[in-house]
Amino acid sequence: MANLIVVSGPQAVGKMTVAESLRDKIGYSLMVNHDSIEVSDKIFERGSDAQKDLNRMIREAAFSTAIKYDVDMIFTFVTAYDMPQDIEYLNNLRNMFENTGGSFYFVELSADLQTRLERNVTPHRLESKLSKNDIERSTKDLINTVEKYRLNSLEGEMICPNHIKIDNTNLSPDEVTDIIVNKFNLSVKNKVK
Repeated sequence: MANLIVVSGPQAVGKMTVAESLRDKIGYSLMVNHDSIEVSDKIFERGSDAQKDLNRMIREAAFSTAIKYDVDMIFTFVTAYDMPQDIEYLNNLRNMFENTGGSFYFVELSADLQTRLERNVTPHRLESKLSKNDIERSTKDLINTVEKYRLNSLEGEMICPNHIKIDNTNLSPDEVTDIIVNKFNLSVKNKVK
């Protein structure tokens, strides 16, 4: 029974660093949303139907494989709460894991815009996400996305029963990880991968 933890939030909120800290603490496998984006961008033009389709297929294959081999996963994802297809996507992921006996956890991160703009240019982010190395484009995209979509939930708006919202503006990734582990009573898994 594979479990899935989705770490969500706006761009540069700290999803990847929190997910990496969580992976190191509980031993889950990690797929950062940019893992599939970077691969599909290398092969097909960014934003093309072919690139989007390959990105989707990579993710679907990873989730199906995790379930098949009983591998717990962490996945990072930017959720637009005002886009029904994003909520439907998350509900489908939840059903996929819960219908096979696993658990689904949703961690929502939030931070103020200034903090996110500063995090957008950290060396770790730029090394891990090649598409973010065009800083002017990345910054513009971050600001445009804030204006276009609602990237954090409203008060009482829950994706699932196991939904936690954490303002990580002034928290380290390890502090956020401790909150998540304690909230969901997670422990290190010693599964054969």
